[in-house]
Amino acid sequence: MTTIEEKEKKNAERKTTEKDLDNWLPVTASRKAKWWYSTFHNVTAVVGAGVLGLPFAFSQLGWAGGITALAISWIITLYSFWQLVVMHEMVPGRRFDRYHELGQHVFGEKLGLWIVVPQQVGVQMATNIVYMVTGGKSLKKFFDIVAPTFGAIRKTYFIMIFAAIHLVISQCPNFNSIRSISLVAASMSVCYSAVAFIASLMKGQHPGISHGVRSSTPAGITFDVLNAIGTVGFAYAGHSVALEIQATIPSTEEKSSKKPMWRGVMVAYVVVALCYFGVSIAGFWAFGDIVQDDILVSLERPPWLIAIGNLMVFIHVIGSYQVFAMPIFDMIEYFLVKKLKFSPGHPLRLSARSSYVLLTALIAICIPFFGGLLGFFGGLVFAPTSYFIPCVMWLIAYKPKVLSFHWTMSWLSIIIGSLLMILSPIGGLRQIILDAKTYKFFS
Repeated sequence: MTTIEEKEKKNAERKTTEKDLDNWLPVTASRKAKWWYSTFHNVTAVVGAGVLGLPFAFSQLGWAGGITALAISWIITLYSFWQLVVMHEMVPGRRFDRYHELGQHVFGEKLGLWIVVPQQVGVQMATNIVYMVTGGKSLKKFFDIVAPTFGAIRKTYFIMIFAAIHLVISQCPNFNSIRSISLVAASMSVCYSAVAFIASLMKGQHPGISHGVRSSTPAGITFDVLNAIGTVGFAYAGHSVALEIQATIPSTEEKSSKKPMWRGVMVAYVVVALCYFGVSIAGFWAFGDIVQDDILVSLERPPWLIAIGNLMVFIHVIGSYQVFAMPIFDMIEYFLVKKLKFSPGHPLRLSARSSYVLLTALIAICIPFFGGLLGFFGGLVFAPTSYFIPCVMWLIAYKPKVLSFHWTMSWLSIIIGSLLMILSPIGGLRQIILDAKTYKFFS
């Protein structure tokens, strides 16, 4: 056999191995998704627990600042989402199924990994940690209302219950296998947003409240503003799983995945606008500067409605956790099989995914500060993946004319996203420090 024939044989074997691996990995194992799968996956990813913290953000920003921050973020992140959808298949005959694959194409093989992977992993792991906290907190609040004796148990144990559920669900093999869970989760996010909206209106304005900002000192106001914009940034978190969701949609030369994916995103973003603006405005109107960092905690009556709302949040974050965890599972399993030469199969999946679930649960138990976590993570890791990395990749890949629409929008998003990344973690960290003063570990 000649050297050329040997190389061709090796290349063929390598391609076969890679194809077999793709058929096993959770992101690329199934490409039979419909456009509406994109809708509920994106609603599940975007309309998360962050919506419950938006009235609190309004109390730190005031009416004008809150509405402006929410509207600008909605516009910018919808635009950057569109960029990702288009770039998924910008090279004919090739699909960038994962965020880091697109980054490697644009920035280079090594640099792309270093730029994208830490940010994406940060977003998804941060979200999973916050959802661990949210799941435990919401389940405890539910039992506080319906069974006070059981509700008296430490929050730590409720987080452990939430983690135990994920030790089972995390064994679902791929994205499409969790579509029913994601659909239920998306429905729950809309429902508990409606509960927060309706209950706030039913509650009416709390006596003696103010609709200014909650802090009275210049330093307090400054730190609150930084935390608030991070909370808003956290609310738009779906970009880190956008390409992975699109990877599940079939694509041919005649009919690419762009149109069905974008249709699903548009429907999802309409739902996002209704939920976010509705909950923010109603919650801040009812409670003003005394609203808590989770609007459902501020709402106490009618008890049965608040109990149902918290149960809905619990169910929702079960699905949301899985949507954000699936790309992490994909990375871990790829690394173990490709780099460390483990054999793909159920034992690998069970040990790898269970280890990740337990790690996020442990961190959540140690720092269960909902409001501070939203602000800290919202700026530090969410701003790059949602606000400006897609725009940077677009400028490099397409090189739009200076002062053209796409050039202007991209640079505007980069500037706003960069400021968000630098400034908002300061406010979030301060909020965590303030909360930590009265917290005992594993309480």
